[in-house]
Amino acid sequence: MVSSILGASSSFAVWGIVIVVVVLLVIVGLLAATRLKKCPSDKIMVVYGSTKSEGPALCIHGGTKFIVPFFQAYQFLDLTPMSISVDLKQALSRQNIRIDVPSIFTVAISNEPGVMQNAAERLLGLMMQDIQNLAKDVIFGQLRLVIATMDIEEINTDRDKFLEAVSRNVEGELKKIGLKLLNVNITDINDESGYINALGKEAAAKAINDAKKSVAEKNRDGSVGEANAQSDQRIQVATANLKAVEGENISYASMSQSNASRREVEAESLRRATAAEKIAAAKALQEAYSAEEEAEKKRAAREAATLKADVIVRTEIEKEKLTLQAEAEAEQIRRKAKGEADAIFAKLEAEARGTVKLLESQAQGFGAIVEKAGGSADGAVKLLIADKLEDLVKTQVEAVKNLKIDKVTVWDSMSGKDGTSTTSNFMASMFKAIPPLNEVFKMSGMLLPEYLGKTDETVAPEPTGK
Repeated sequence: MVSSILGASSSFAVWGIVIVVVVLLVIVGLLAATRLKKCPSDKIMVVYGSTKSEGPALCIHGGTKFIVPFFQAYQFLDLTPMSISVDLKQALSRQNIRIDVPSIFTVAISNEPGVMQNAAERLLGLMMQDIQNLAKDVIFGQLRLVIATMDIEEINTDRDKFLEAVSRNVEGELKKIGLKLLNVNITDINDESGYINALGKEAAAKAINDAKKSVAEKNRDGSVGEANAQSDQRIQVATANLKAVEGENISYASMSQSNASRREVEAESLRRATAAEKIAAAKALQEAYSAEEEAEKKRAAREAATLKADVIVRTEIEKEKLTLQAEAEAEQIRRKAKGEADAIFAKLEAEARGTVKLLESQAQGFGAIVEKAGGSADGAVKLLIADKLEDLVKTQVEAVKNLKIDKVTVWDSMSGKDGTSTTSNFMASMFKAIPPLNEVFKMSGMLLPEYLGKTDETVAPEPTGK
C-alpha cells in the first residue's frame, strides 16, 4: 500500500514538472512570436538600441528580425514616393537673365544599403511633410546652381542635357540625407525679358521660310520634269510623224509656237512667285532680327541698371561708413579732450584748495601769535623776529666766516682823515659793508631791543588807521 502511494506521488511530481516545462515553452514561444517582426516590401525597418556590431542602427528591407526585449526597439521608414512641386522663380542663368522654371520632382526614401543608413540617421521620426520640406530646400539650391552654369538656349532646346545635370546634382545631395530621385518633370520655362519668346519666333520664322523654300523647289522640279516629259513626247511624236503630210508639219509648227508662248507665261509666273516668296522670307528674317535686337537692348538696359544700382549702393555704404568713422573719431577726441580738461581742472582745484588751507593755517597761526602778544600786531612781529634772531645772527657770521687773512703787512703813512691810520680806515670800511643788526631791524620797521644795544634813532610806530 505504501509503495503504491509513493509510486503515485512520484508520477504526480513527474507530470507536474512536465506541465511546468510545457507552460514555460509556450510562454517563450509566445514571447518569441511577439518579438519576431516582419518588414513589408514598401517599408524599411530600422532596429536601434544594442546594435554595436551593425553600427548606430540596423536597416532591413524585407524579411524578418527578432527584436531583443529591453535591449532593442524598431521603427519603420515609408518608401512611398513623394511628389514635390518646385516653383522656382527669378533663377539667374549664365547670361545673367532671370528665368522661371516650374518643375515637379518625385523622390522617395532610398533602399540602397549605404543610403538607407543615412535615412535612418537623419529622417527617422520625421513626418512626411518635414521630409518633403527638407528635400525641397535641397532641390531649390541645386536647381539654381545648375541654371547658373547653362545658357538659356541650352536649357530651352537641349532638355535632355538640362535634366541630366539637374538629376546628377540633386540626386548626389539627396543621397546624403537618405533620399533617392525617381523622376524630374520640367513643366515650362519662362523669362521676364522675353528672350525665350524671341527665340521661339526666330525658330518659327526659320521653319516657315524653310517650308516655303522646299515648296518652291518642289514646284520648280515638277515644272521642269513636266516640261522635259512634254519635250520628249513631242520629239517622239515628231519623229513618228516625220513623214506625215505637209499640213500636219505646219500644224505642229503652230502648236510648238503656242506651247513656247505658254511656257514663257509659266516661267514669268514662276519668277514672280519665287520673288514674292523670297521677299516674304526676307521680311520674316527682318522681323526676327528686330525682335532679337529689342530683346538684347532690354537685357543690356537691365544689366546697366543693375550695375548702376550696385555701384550707387556700394558708394552710399562706403560714404556712410566714412561718416560714422569720422563721427566716432571726433567723439573720441572730444571725450579725450574733456577728460584731460577735467583732470587739469581737478588738479588746479586741488592745488587751490591746498593753497587756501595753507593760507588759512598760516592765518590761524598768525592770529594765535597776535593773541599771545596781547593783541598787538607789532608785538607779534617782534615775537616772530625774535624766533628768527638766531638765524639772522648766523647769517651775519656766515658773511665773514670764509674771509681768510693769513698775513697783513702794513705800511701806513698816517695820511687818513684827521691824521688817522689808513689801515684802520680800510678795516672799518670792510666791516661796514656787512649790514648791522640795527639796520636789519630798521628795514623791518622795528627797534633793536635794548638788551642788544641802544641807538639814538627811533622808528615811528605805524599808524593804526584810527
